[in-house]
Amino acid sequence: MEEQVNKLATYWATSPVFDAKTRGEISALLEAKDDKELAERFYRDLEFGTGGLRGILGAGTARMNIYNVRKAAQAFADYLNSYFAKEPKSIAISYDSRRYSREFSEATAEVMAANGISAYITKELRPTPILSYMVRHYQCKGGVCVTASHNPAQYNGYKVYWETGGQIVPPHDEAIIKRYGEIKNYEDIKFMPFAEGVKKGLIKEVGAELDEAYYGELLKLSVRPKLGRDNFKIVYTPLHGTGGKIVPEALKRFGFKDVTIVPEQAEPNQDFPTVKFPNPEEPEAMEMAINLGKKLKADLVLGTDPDSDRIGIVVREGDEYRIFNGNQIGSLLIDFYLSGLKDSGRMPKNPLVIKTVVTTDQQVKIAQEYGATCEETLTGFKWICQLIDDIETGKNTPHRQYVCGGEESYGFLAGTFVRDKDAVSACCIAAEMVAYYKSQGKTLSQVLDELYLRHGAYLESLATFTLPGREGAARIATIMEQLRKAPPQQIAGSTVVKLRDLEKGQELTLATKQTSPIPLPSSNVLQFILSDGSKVSARPSGTEPKIKFYFSVYKELPTKAHHDELELAKASCAKRIGELEQAFKALIN
Repeated sequence: MEEQVNKLATYWATSPVFDAKTRGEISALLEAKDDKELAERFYRDLEFGTGGLRGILGAGTARMNIYNVRKAAQAFADYLNSYFAKEPKSIAISYDSRRYSREFSEATAEVMAANGISAYITKELRPTPILSYMVRHYQCKGGVCVTASHNPAQYNGYKVYWETGGQIVPPHDEAIIKRYGEIKNYEDIKFMPFAEGVKKGLIKEVGAELDEAYYGELLKLSVRPKLGRDNFKIVYTPLHGTGGKIVPEALKRFGFKDVTIVPEQAEPNQDFPTVKFPNPEEPEAMEMAINLGKKLKADLVLGTDPDSDRIGIVVREGDEYRIFNGNQIGSLLIDFYLSGLKDSGRMPKNPLVIKTVVTTDQQVKIAQEYGATCEETLTGFKWICQLIDDIETGKNTPHRQYVCGGEESYGFLAGTFVRDKDAVSACCIAAEMVAYYKSQGKTLSQVLDELYLRHGAYLESLATFTLPGREGAARIATIMEQLRKAPPQQIAGSTVVKLRDLEKGQELTLATKQTSPIPLPSSNVLQFILSDGSKVSARPSGTEPKIKFYFSVYKELPTKAHHDELELAKASCAKRIGELEQAFKALIN
């Protein structure tokens, strides 16, 4: 390993293919004999995870930089030219507000143009869901979005999309990764100066026409268009990202005129100076918006992450503002959307809801209530969108119509014109939902309680451990290996009755030792099903140096349960979640 690291580092420090700044950065580390930092930068190539290529900015094979971006673009171009050998090819490119995002986007267009592939690139930064729509709108063979989503400011990333508008899945991702690994010399990468590509008609910048086409599709998602718009105040924060212009305009077109943007977070800023993590999952990230909401007495506070694919929802209830988690947001949006389709007579035949394996099972029961089926996919929205595509093309049970779905990590998608989670449309549907319930004299908490009364009390939580670098990756691998080799027989007083190993693709019933197949692609996920109905899931993150543990509990309620019974059930769920978290953390440590 050490010899390979030094060989690569020397190449980066001396080859004229790298600019002076890059050579100097690595030369300084070699002169300082900083072996640990050199190992971090060269111990591997960047890998595709659930969100594509993502890493810390800097020089090195394991870092995000223009050379690895060109390498990824060359690998993608080679695959497109091979797969679509006899067809004209174009690609859609967009980017977020991060460091070097525009430069990486232009670099991608330059490589594509040099390889005979036309490139549509947005003139300005745009939300990731609009890139997904852009692939479909311009009938491209693929797409690239330069973004690190909700990661800290030192990160950037590279999401790769297929002609469907969804992120790449097997076999395409595997083939592109293989080609990426085969490119050993950066000198072999072809690229054409951006201005030359524009002059030759190989690179075309797009803007307003794309936005208008997207808004036109967006308006079709409204299920209760005439209710609750008046006297309804919204505060919105884009968290220094791509949503600042698009989301307020989308809300306006949905009929919401009183929208205030948090001024300190309105403009794109690569440093995300007002937040530690630009992620609406984090209550701290929403704090500034909530404070403005309180000042203005806003009915709804919305937030989106920097690439506008995740949504945060905070709702005024009396004098308080309640934050809803990703599972609750998903369940509420699915119930509202299905009920709206049903009441308006727009529910399709054989409606389908899709969720991921770590998302609340409450959504299965909600779907069933409206005559819909609910299917599970692996974690990562690309799998939801791949299932949509498989159904449309007949690879999976056809004659079903995807309606909506999402994942616990604050992602939601209604309709099929976008093939990724879409916080722009989710903001519009959430506003319509809260406004509708306000017109009915209900709070969102009351609606959530109604769901519990109909389907039982559900509660979920997430414990995340950040383990950065090479040592962290090894530690994460060890934890998963130990859980596989010696799975716990009991967790917090409950017997483990089933072990679901999605990497092996099998479910083991511990009492009988019988196994049954899990009809999903292989993924490094373990799920422990307990005798009391609780569930614990373990999986390494595909986009960050983290391992995540998901806890889910359920308490059945009697038919026509009273409010007191519901409160007792919710308290019981909260107590049980705490016990599971404590027991599993002790097990890991």
